[in-house]
Amino acid sequence: MKIHEYQAKALFRRHGISIPEGGEVADSVEGVRALAAAAGGTVAVKAQVHVGGRGKAGGIKICPDPDAAAQAAEAILGMQIKGAPVRKVLVEPASDIAREAYLGLIVDRSVQSISFIASAEGGVDIEEVAARTPEKILRAHSKDGTFPESDARALAEAVFRGDAADSVLDVMRNLFILFVQTDCSLAEINPLVLTGDGRVLALDGKMTFDDNGLFKHPEILALRDMDEENLNELEAKEKGLSYVELDGDIGCMVNGAGLAMATMDMIQLNGGAPANFLDVGGSSSPEKVVHAFDLLLRKGTVKAVMINIFGGITRCDDIARGILDAYGRVDIEVPVVVRLSGTNAEEGRRLLDGANLIPAESFAEAVRKVVEIAKGAPA
Repeated sequence: MKIHEYQAKALFRRHGISIPEGGEVADSVEGVRALAAAAGGTVAVKAQVHVGGRGKAGGIKICPDPDAAAQAAEAILGMQIKGAPVRKVLVEPASDIAREAYLGLIVDRSVQSISFIASAEGGVDIEEVAARTPEKILRAHSKDGTFPESDARALAEAVFRGDAADSVLDVMRNLFILFVQTDCSLAEINPLVLTGDGRVLALDGKMTFDDNGLFKHPEILALRDMDEENLNELEAKEKGLSYVELDGDIGCMVNGAGLAMATMDMIQLNGGAPANFLDVGGSSSPEKVVHAFDLLLRKGTVKAVMINIFGGITRCDDIARGILDAYGRVDIEVPVVVRLSGTNAEEGRRLLDGANLIPAESFAEAVRKVVEIAKGAPA
């Protein structure tokens, strides 16, 4: 679950991380004008959406007076940033920035630890820094679940030297506590700034939480903005499906998260692009298959569907019945490639014999066929 910048900053403040004072949220032009007038100086008007790249998209503007702030709000409110509509903006006093840095905290599975990522280059996409100058990306790992004091200090001193390094270390320590206590999976401050008068401030805030831990944190769950959520993904969860929308054109219906990931990898490796991750689960009823088809085909860019089932607990004949049921209840106008293997696979294939489907004997054959079809080859 993601939260907005203004919500992340409120959590920062409660955990001893300094942020600009006086920031407030508005959802109208006149509301922004009033907040800018109350601030009494130059303000930043910042779009509040759950995507990055706001600055490049024109979603952040520095305004010297209330009229300019109102003009900025008129331009920002209602605009789309990477497909996300802006419904509210944060208005806060502009900061006197002397230096900018990047500070992030992640669950780093590659080293099985909670890890800090930092760079003396802040205010830009960290991916750009990593691609252009990877040597400027610094890391400190906590493999035993405790704050990595000595490595964190070295990182803080590399980001902001002198007295500011002590303040950065305090930010890191407090961010670590917040991260662990709230079952966070990502916390990012970009930029973390040193002001002209020597203060270290979190000028931005991004936080993502592990959905599996939200039951322990009702105060965090209460921050969920349903307007920012993918309604298809929420519906899938209610129906017992694990579903994540992606940008490709090949719909995927698979049983088991590992096989689902492998299926997406194989599609990508063969020159295709998966439209989604979809795990129908270990014991799939025909009804779940119908729901899965409905979700897959809501996305108008899907050119073909690959069903990849390796039956263990999952019975291939149940999947087959679900497929046949879906053809009677869902408008399926794209080619569907089906690979069934494992428990009751022969029975499943027999049930599908004669249906308007494209069978595949192996995983590799199914991937090859669906990628070719998505690229325009005859079904």
